[in-house]
Amino acid sequence: MNVHTEHLRKQFTTVVAVDDVSLTITPGKIFGLIGPNGAGKSTTIRMLLNIIKPDSGTILYDGKPFSPEIRNAIGYLPEERGLYRKNGVLDTIMYFASLRGIESHQAKKLGMEWLGKFELSAYAKRKTEELSKGNQQKVQFIISILHNPSLIVLDEPFSGLDPVNQIVMKDIFQELKVQGKAVIFSTHQMESAEKLCDEICMINRGKIVLEGTLKTIKQKFGTNSLHIEYEGNGEFIKSLPFVKEATVYENYAEIILNGQIHSQEVLHALASKLDLRKFEYMEPSLNSIFLEIAGVPENGKENAQLEREKKNATPAPLLSQHPKVKRAMFSVLAAVLFSFFVVVTILKNNQADWTLIAVGAAVLGVSIFRYLKERKSAEKELRTTQGGSQ
Repeated sequence: MNVHTEHLRKQFTTVVAVDDVSLTITPGKIFGLIGPNGAGKSTTIRMLLNIIKPDSGTILYDGKPFSPEIRNAIGYLPEERGLYRKNGVLDTIMYFASLRGIESHQAKKLGMEWLGKFELSAYAKRKTEELSKGNQQKVQFIISILHNPSLIVLDEPFSGLDPVNQIVMKDIFQELKVQGKAVIFSTHQMESAEKLCDEICMINRGKIVLEGTLKTIKQKFGTNSLHIEYEGNGEFIKSLPFVKEATVYENYAEIILNGQIHSQEVLHALASKLDLRKFEYMEPSLNSIFLEIAGVPENGKENAQLEREKKNATPAPLLSQHPKVKRAMFSVLAAVLFSFFVVVTILKNNQADWTLIAVGAAVLGVSIFRYLKERKSAEKELRTTQGGSQ
């Protein structure tokens, strides 16, 4: 299935989650939708699946708008767990298969075949809540592809999987690709995307910041990148004059050099302070490319901007100072005083006046109802005013 989107935009209140995103996903390829947490990947996926509607933009599937037929041609593995915890594993698989129109006997056969691939046959009659998180993820994956979809959307598919099962899952992704499926692989783990994806779309803060084939992207950013492994404290690397960007870990680092510099000079500067085990020029990783494109805010810079915004912001008016709310509040106070007068009168006469009690209760009830109504109206008015000023 070919999927083509143009200028997708989605805003939630004052937050623009997706801003002018255009994508083309083709069969027989793994399309990586990557970026940090909160970048807008899941919102984009939910629009592709017609779970939420875009505020603007278009989405076409083989040149057609979304329809029930297209829904049945899509397999979706969500990031969140969506299994019935008290149900049996095979029963759960068969239930979801029935929603896709698969006959019971066929669903059972396919379900057992896939459970066998993941070495879960012995768990077929166990409750899903008895499975580990990784095995639950395998069951969700089986559910998402059992109906043989032509478009498969995988949102953080390696969640909960150990390294061995990640390899098993990667092999299955490659099989799906060979079968001509269009696969969308959404993740913030850029190392996994680099190993699996044919094409990449990198999103940050709702916008596309990089797209293309992996080869094209790496050629664009050149080979002015260095990978080293060492023993010692490598924090000083970031401050070297020839270093443009450095991602430093416990015992290795990825370094982007600032222009052309002789390798002997770099080697001398590093070897004088570190015990080097590996020194290799290499293509930049997706992780280093992303850091170069998106950038990392300087310490304190973002906080300073927030402080300036707070300082210049107009203070929000207090709800209690709204004229209608104030009048309604005074009415409640008057009703409370009247009720107090009723109680004092009854105690003084030592005889219940039911008419007076009913009047007092009615006055108090009406006053409270009016206060709550005016308060709700004022809250709505203030939200509208504040929204228009942002």
